[in-house]
Parts: sequence; C-alpha cells; structure tokens
Amino acid sequence: PSPEAMTQLGDKATARAVAIAANVPVVPGSDGLLADEAHAIESAQNIGYPVLIKATAGGGGKGMRVAPNEQSLRTALQQAQQEAQAAFGNAGVYLEKFIDRPRHVEVQVIADNHGNVCHLFERDCSAQRRHQKLIEESPSPLLSSKTRTAICEAAARLVRNADYQNAGTVEFIVDQDDNFYFIEVNARIQVEHPVTEMVTGIDLIQTQIRVAAGVPLPFQQEDIRLNGVSMECRINAENPDKNFQPCPGHIKQMFIPGGLGIRFDSHAHAGYTVPPFYDSMIGKLIVHKPTREEAIACMIRGLEELRVEGIATTASFQIRVLKDPAFVAGTIDTKWVERELLCS
Repeated sequence: PSPEAMTQLGDKATARAVAIAANVPVVPGSDGLLADEAHAIESAQNIGYPVLIKATAGGGGKGMRVAPNEQSLRTALQQAQQEAQAAFGNAGVYLEKFIDRPRHVEVQVIADNHGNVCHLFERDCSAQRRHQKLIEESPSPLLSSKTRTAICEAAARLVRNADYQNAGTVEFIVDQDDNFYFIEVNARIQVEHPVTEMVTGIDLIQTQIRVAAGVPLPFQQEDIRLNGVSMECRINAENPDKNFQPCPGHIKQMFIPGGLGIRFDSHAHAGYTVPPFYDSMIGKLIVHKPTREEAIACMIRGLEELRVEGIATTASFQIRVLKDPAFVAGTIDTKWVERELLCS
C-alpha cells in the first residue's frame, strides 16, 4: 500500500475516523486519542462502562485493557500506555465500549491502482487465546447471508474511500445480535490468507505482486465465489500443558500430513532449530472441504498425523478445540477458549 493509505489505515485511531467517514459502523468510543487521565474518565462516562482501552499502534492484544469502572480505568490506562510504548514505541491509546462475548470476523480485500476494489469474503477468527488467533475459518459459521453481504460491502467501501491499493484485511467484531462494528485495518497480507485462497481459488500473494507492478485485477466482484469451507491452525512451538510456555529447540524429525484438501505452509524442517527470539509459529495447517463438518474432521486427522519431534507444539490443544461441541456448533466467541477450556 502507499504511505498515504498506510498512514490513514495503519493507525487504529485514524482508521476509525476513516471508517466513520465511509459510513461503516464503529464501536462507540472516545473522540480520538486520550490526552490524559481526565480525558479518559470523561470519555468513559459518555460511553458507559465497561470500556476497552486500546493502543493505536500494533496489535496482538498489547496495550489493551478492560476497565469495568473509574478506579480500574485509572490503573489500567497507565498500564496500557506503558505496554504500548514498550511494544510499539507509541503510547497513544483510545477508548471503545466493551462488547461482551463478541465474534471476530475479518474481511479480505484487494484493490489495484486502476480504481478496482474487491472483497474476498470473510474469515472467522474467534478461536483465540490472549488475542492470538488459534484457528481461522471461512466462511464464518454464524453469519447470515444478509450480514455477510453488509459486512463485506462495508469493508470494500472503507478501502475505496481511503484510496487503498494492494491486499489488506478489514477487521470487525460481531455482537450477539449480529450487529458488526469496525475495529481496525491490517494494511498487509495476513497469516491466515491461505484460508481465503482455498475458498476463492485466488492466489493472494501472486495477485498482490501483480497489483504492485501496476497490473489491473484479473477479476471483478461478481467473479468471486465461495467454494466449500476452509480452516487453518497455526502450529506454534509452545507447550499447552505448561500454560503455552514457548518451546524453542531442535526439531529432530518432522512428518507433514498430506492427502486431498490438506496444505501445510512452513519454513521448518527436520534438523531446523526454532530460535527463542521471534514469533513461535512454525507452520500453518490448512484444510479445504465441501462442508464444515468434513473440514473439521479433516483438520483433526491432519493434526493427529502431524509429527514434530524434539519440541512441543499446540497441535494437541487445537484437536481439543475442534472436538468441543461449542466449536462444532460454531457458537464460540473470542473469550470462549480462555473461559471454557483454560479456566482451570
């Protein structure tokens, strides 16, 4: 994307203003970044508790705190600012109304330099732990066709109004009544882009390179169709039995599952040493099947066949998630994993 587009959409507070101008629903929140504690308290009183403090830069849950009342807001504000400064070099934070038990739905978009903007439908990323996504899927299992159309059109409208080019993701939360609210734009390709590739048949990496070279998009919105169901599990070098403790080290052997509808993206291999300095993800297991029931079964089989000897991975925990009746029913929210599976 251009520097101008990234300036508009790469910063959450600025992106929020762009969304409002594009008539995209946003969570009720503060008027821009918080100047000081007094501004935070006044904004929270106008919004109504509980409120969510969010860092304007970065992501992954850093610089984010829930404040149920004024006393907790005073403490959490300083904590969020300090964490945001340490993580992103930017202590700026703002407030949003806290939406209880939301789903996390994001829309993949791509735009060229010739005025063409397309969405590639949505991904549901509600299976999370500490704001880190564990499992992604497309399409979202609970969105009605009406809401799917509205949320995807809203994402494309925001991107078009920002004169954005290349690949990006517009993220939303969806409440229990199917109302959706814009939260941020990821002005880049995302980890979970293979999910969208599988259900649309569009190679997003190839397409974004062609767009950057000035080539028009080879398709129009009406050409893009959802085909089946795709899921992705992020395979992290972490030990679920020890509170997801990072597990760097030497991979002695690695067996990759295969078969129809299975894809594995990774840089790791037998003999590779996972370093302790970076993100713990060592691979992505992606499946594509005609139905969600078949996709879940295929993913469980793939995770069971995956062998990474020498280090622990999150695969066993993801099998547990996939077998849970709430996940099978598609009724989970972003706090479900922590509330129901990790409460002990």
